[in-house]
Amino acid sequence: MFSKKVRQAMNDQIHHEIESAYIYLSMAAYFEAETYPGFSQWMKIQFEEEMAHAFRFYDFIHSRGERVTLQAIGEPQAEFESILAVFEGALAHEQKITGDIHRLYGLAMEEKDYPSLSFLQWFIDEQVEEEEHVGEVVENIKRAGDNSHALLMLDRELGQRQPPVDVEGE
Repeated sequence: MFSKKVRQAMNDQIHHEIESAYIYLSMAAYFEAETYPGFSQWMKIQFEEEMAHAFRFYDFIHSRGERVTLQAIGEPQAEFESILAVFEGALAHEQKITGDIHRLYGLAMEEKDYPSLSFLQWFIDEQVEEEEHVGEVVENIKRAGDNSHALLMLDRELGQRQPPVDVEGE
């Protein structure tokens, strides 16, 4: 049985994932305006990934015979202090989402909702990767410091990022 509490928490998580996508799209727009197309590309892929995460929850709720309830999304931050501030914000946001997923997993455990536990394991693993990748970018930006050549090289490198291929077909 799909616990009402878990179902509501998953609907909340859809909101968090779409909100995350919106935040990343705003960061991409910031980088476009600052003429850093590589950083923008990296954030656009983050946007796509977060939307895919939202749809995973959407599809799972429907697969359990329940209805998705969408919530309003607030306006994201549009201006940032620096490239580093953007990526530090992205890392802090990923850490927040990790906490959200962990709370959701804990709730599914309390409710003995075993199908949800199985479903959520993918997200736990994904958040480890998300934090690692954003953390690496933060460290590289710190290494570059104010060196415009190093930042341009990093912009070019991050612009090569491709959307992940989902081997599970989901």
